[in-house]
Amino acid sequence: MPASRRLFRQGWRSFFSVANFRKAPTALPKMIVIYLGFQKFLGARSHGRWLAHQLMFWGCIFAAMITFPLTWGWFTFTSGSGSGPGYEMRIWGIKVLGYDSSSFFGWAMFHGLDLAAVLVIPGAGYFLWRRMKDRGAITGQRFAYDFIPLIALMTISVTGLLLTFSSVLLHGGGYEFLALLHMVSVVFTLIYIPFGKFFHIVQRPAAVGMQLFKYTARQDEKIFHCRRCQEPIDTAPYVENLRGTMRDLNLGVDEWAEYCPRCKRALRGSAYLSQVKRGFK
Repeated sequence: MPASRRLFRQGWRSFFSVANFRKAPTALPKMIVIYLGFQKFLGARSHGRWLAHQLMFWGCIFAAMITFPLTWGWFTFTSGSGSGPGYEMRIWGIKVLGYDSSSFFGWAMFHGLDLAAVLVIPGAGYFLWRRMKDRGAITGQRFAYDFIPLIALMTISVTGLLLTFSSVLLHGGGYEFLALLHMVSVVFTLIYIPFGKFFHIVQRPAAVGMQLFKYTARQDEKIFHCRRCQEPIDTAPYVENLRGTMRDLNLGVDEWAEYCPRCKRALRGSAYLSQVKRGFK
């Protein structure tokens, strides 16, 4: 979509801009923490949605930090000796950590993906419940865009936990089937990233770049004022980007981006009175 494409392009350009980094060297790290890490903007909408999003976000981050390095062979775990509970974690063959596998830390290291699944399940479950009960969510939701990503995360998490359940309590019963189901769900999820809300993985850093774009424009005092009441609207580059998006969509009213919301309502009312009629007889 034109709006997403413009946000994506301008956001990433600003994210990697050396000029923006020179203007505000601390702004980007701060925005990464606020907008990408803790997503404080969601807290203004709903504390429940913020908490659920945090559970899903950090669960997926932890799972990715464990899965991809192990799959690519960056991390390896080897026994510290021929016998005993000692283990060593190596990165590219270099020992970085030694620990007792029978300790709580050792248990957490071996069950990191299970802990990530425990975070993801309540977060994804909350949003599934909300999309079936909340009228606002039901109105604009799409099955392929909104539901499939949540179902995929739930499937990955549940099948992952069942693998541990099978190996610990069932002595491997049903492990092969569960492993196949888990692998299929993971591969499907990776393939589906560009087609649903999983694309936020790529789009959200671009949104952080857009915040930096607006911040640096404010530092340069490039504030655009409403053409009617002269109240400040936003930064001039941001308004110009909005006008460009409206032109891409062929809306034919891109000049409305230069008015504040209050003046837009007033202008609409005046247009109705002059173009339609002043009342009924």
